[in-house]
Amino acid sequence: MAQQNYTFAKRQRDLAKKQKKEEKRLRKLDAKQPVAEENPPKPVADEPAAAGT
Repeated sequence: MAQQNYTFAKRQRDLAKKQKKEEKRLRKLDAKQPVAEENPPKPVADEPAAAGT
């Protein structure tokens, strides 16, 4: 009978846990980002064109 490789199984669990945690962190970051973009700064390119006319 083959011997189980507990170290490999633990490493796989840890990698899966780390990946899941990173995905959760990115989801939270994306959830915060649209709030910050709600009031975008006014474009600067329009001001010089209006002053030149």
